[in-house]
Amino acid sequence: MTPATVNAIVVIGVSGSGKTTVGTAVAKQLAYEFCDADDLHSAHNIEKMSGGHPLTDEDRRPWLAAVGQRISETLARDDGVVVACSALKRSYRDILRHYEPTSFFVLLDGSEELILSRVTARTGSFMPPALLSSQFATLEPLGDEEIGVTIDVTQGSDAVVHQILRAVANGEAPPHDS
Repeated sequence: MTPATVNAIVVIGVSGSGKTTVGTAVAKQLAYEFCDADDLHSAHNIEKMSGGHPLTDEDRRPWLAAVGQRISETLARDDGVVVACSALKRSYRDILRHYEPTSFFVLLDGSEELILSRVTARTGSFMPPALLSSQFATLEPLGDEEIGVTIDVTQGSDAVVHQILRAVANGEAPPHDS
């Protein structure tokens, strides 16, 4: 598998793990479109999260379908896409794989303490730090049937981007490699 054959990369993880920063950089390096899945949330979902309430699976289904549709639409134009999307559960990623079965998942992994320090330091996000523990509780590692890698975010974002590009170029599929 080469970068030309990996056309849909989904950067996943909890809020504050670096999905948007890393995803944007990977998209730029590959000349792919970038999509921040947060931009596809309904007003109801944003209001709910802003109020400190975690989303239910029912809340997420239409959002994940919209993300999957965006992946499909982009690939239909013969463009590659990098999506930043929490996709914390396997069942959520299954919805995305329904739209693109060969999606390459990159799970950004870090300790709750590290991620909490990032979330509390940032401004302008509708995701309050109080919801982070529920995200960690929900997070499921990549399964054997999922193509992708898990990458430790304690290193700098440039190193994370480099690891992702290397994994995509090498077609690394084992989900537990970092």
